[in-house]
Amino acid sequence: MRSNDSRDNILKEACELVKQAARGRRRTISVSPEVAEMLDRIEAVEPVAVAELEALEKAVSICTKCPLSETRTQTVFGGGYLQANLVFVGEAPGYHEDIQGVPFVGRAGELLTNIIEKGMKLTRSEVYICNVLKCRPPDNRDPLPAEVAMCEPYLVRQLELIKPRVICALGAHAARTLLKCNAPLGKLRNKWHFYHGIPLRATYHPAYLLRNERDKGKAWKDVLEVVKVYKGEFTPTPDHG
Repeated sequence: MRSNDSRDNILKEACELVKQAARGRRRTISVSPEVAEMLDRIEAVEPVAVAELEALEKAVSICTKCPLSETRTQTVFGGGYLQANLVFVGEAPGYHEDIQGVPFVGRAGELLTNIIEKGMKLTRSEVYICNVLKCRPPDNRDPLPAEVAMCEPYLVRQLELIKPRVICALGAHAARTLLKCNAPLGKLRNKWHFYHGIPLRATYHPAYLLRNERDKGKAWKDVLEVVKVYKGEFTPTPDHG
């Protein structure tokens, strides 16, 4: 799951601060508000939730509910911080994800990483990334309704356990699955939706943006709105739709 990466990074940073303080005479250690919040969230991690996520990942790894289990190299459960305030949900694993077992690691993954790190000024280890489908469809075709129906309960439980502050749906398939609608992405963008009470913003999938660079500006506007909610600067309500 690689769920401990963010925790390890924070602990390393904390250890370095302790070492620096030990070399001086200061009795206090200053950390950024973001680090302080993440340390608080680490302390608040429920062992039961972590155990359930690990059990869920194991169940996914041996799932044979649909024919995709016969063509996959391995499942791609998700990755990132288990108590993330922000979760990105994509459509399905691609070739590179199927090989590595990690979500968004190909060219689209590189773009998403740049959006997170260069644009949002976060690290991938501070957010959680997953897909609606946990197995790669052959030739990266669109997910079939039956495949979504079989796999969606895993996603639902993931989000229940992580409890993010905001969700960013990447692409029409992810947005439609989460919002239970058939509207085109153009109709879903540029407004707030809610998934089980969690604010959700839909934007273009990074793979689409690689083919349609003219829409990167629109996607960035969506991301800026997500950042506001992530930082607690804005709390959407149904009236903001």
